Amino acid sequence: MSFWEYANPRRFMAFTDRVMGPAFVLAGMALSFGLVWGFFFTPNDFRQGSTVKIIYLHVPSAFMAINIWVMMLVTSLVWLIRRHHVSALAAKAAAPVGVTMTLIALMTGAIWGQPMWGTFWVWDPRLTSFLILFLFYLGYMALWSAIDDPDTAADLTSVLCLVGSVFAFLSRYAVNFWNQGLHQGASLSLDKEENISDVFWLPLVVCLAGFIFLFLALVLLRTRSEIRKRRVHAITVRERAA
Repeated sequence: MSFWEYANPRRFMAFTDRVMGPAFVLAGMALSFGLVWGFFFTPNDFRQGSTVKIIYLHVPSAFMAINIWVMMLVTSLVWLIRRHHVSALAAKAAAPVGVTMTLIALMTGAIWGQPMWGTFWVWDPRLTSFLILFLFYLGYMALWSAIDDPDTAADLTSVLCLVGSVFAFLSRYAVNFWNQGLHQGASLSLDKEENISDVFWLPLVVCLAGFIFLFLALVLLRTRSEIRKRRVHAITVRERAA
């Protein structure tokens, strides 16, 4: 079966009905195991003390915040090019999850920053671009709510998503562009020299897997709800026209 056949709402609903439950189960198992492992069974860092353990929430949420926007960018491009309604609705469904992940990353970063930097906030390049990304998430959701026609809303929000992708890119690579930033380098990297110690890295990977499964389950659940809302809207419009 072609990938594009899942753009058919009926086939999408049937497929997600099978995978959504297991995704929630895997998310619960990975998050429970990873967070308990990370918070209670890893040592304190010799410099950061117990505050290092906030990475088990901060790093996965920041990773998801950026990559959820990338997912929204891809689905928005699919809508603009192929006009598949499921892709536009998937982007809409992902936005509230993305803004929540961004807020968690900002808040946990502030909690970590106060004892490490002596302040809850600095205008660091990565932090600033991340804050702008958060505002783009809010603007994206507000634009969807402000326009009654769903196709017009999908068009305009897709364009907004293209613009906001610049800040998603900067949030990921700002420390490579501006050396004066206070934010540390990547905690997870394909380069073993840049990774944190395995005693912290292994539970962090488990937590990251849990966040990924949680996002998958939530976006499928919300996309299914958006499809149902669109069906109700279409029925209402036909009844009014009749």
